[in-house]
Amino acid sequence: MKAIYSGSAPVRADGLERLKGWLNEAEAVIIGAGAGLSTAAGFAYSGERFEENFSDFAEKYGFQDMYSGGFYPFATLEEFWAYWSRYIYINRYDQPAGKPYEDLLELVKGKEYFVITTNVDHRFQTAGFEKRRLFYTQGDYGLFQCSVPCHRKTYDNEAAVREMLTSQKNMRIPSELVPRCPVCGKPMTVNLRADGTFVEDAGWHAACARYQDFLNAHKGRRVLFLELGVGMNTPSIIKYPFWQMTCRNKNARYACINLEVAYAPDEIADRSVCIAKDLGDTLETLRKACKNA
Repeated sequence: MKAIYSGSAPVRADGLERLKGWLNEAEAVIIGAGAGLSTAAGFAYSGERFEENFSDFAEKYGFQDMYSGGFYPFATLEEFWAYWSRYIYINRYDQPAGKPYEDLLELVKGKEYFVITTNVDHRFQTAGFEKRRLFYTQGDYGLFQCSVPCHRKTYDNEAAVREMLTSQKNMRIPSELVPRCPVCGKPMTVNLRADGTFVEDAGWHAACARYQDFLNAHKGRRVLFLELGVGMNTPSIIKYPFWQMTCRNKNARYACINLEVAYAPDEIADRSVCIAKDLGDTLETLRKACKNA
């Protein structure tokens, strides 16, 4: 499928104007959000933010960003959870949603919308999006699961994370704070999709069903598929389905906003707006344009 690339061209006024019109005309907006949206909100996993929070880990273990640290083979669970409790805390708890999320919420307030996201940082709920309109496909930093897993259930981890955070010394937590499965006693882990052990609990399946119901309810109608900050790590979750659903529904429109590259296949090019520009700036500009309309 040949793609039309917008490259690094500046945001064109007519592209934003077209997108504004589609937002106003849409009977439903389906938002697909990737890591680029949280990056635009300031949740960078490297650079200054990493140095401020993990310089001790970087010096001792040699990794240079949070993502790499998440795969580091720590020798003990005490070290593992010292790292992960800090990681979870700064990316999940006591953090503002970020302006791009707030601007996005303003754009869809009063509209029929649904969000599917590969992000696991809870920013949508923090910003005030309705939980019943959210499908987090890849898990949540705020949940633990059995590492085996011996059962298909997840557990809120806020209290445990806060205690591990305040009790750690020299990049270790006390052994008695290592989280254990309440059923089999094996170590717990974070509910993140990394392999076949990921737990899709009852809440996950309920959210998936709500998403499918929303899609079915709006088949053939004026739908805007709004893709934000989605890369090519897992295109089969958001990007490819959005292209396919836009292609099948002649009343649908597709918009892609992504800093590095934004593109659409030839088959839907005439019903697409692709903007390769800073996501935060673009959402703010779009919100102001819609407000002044």
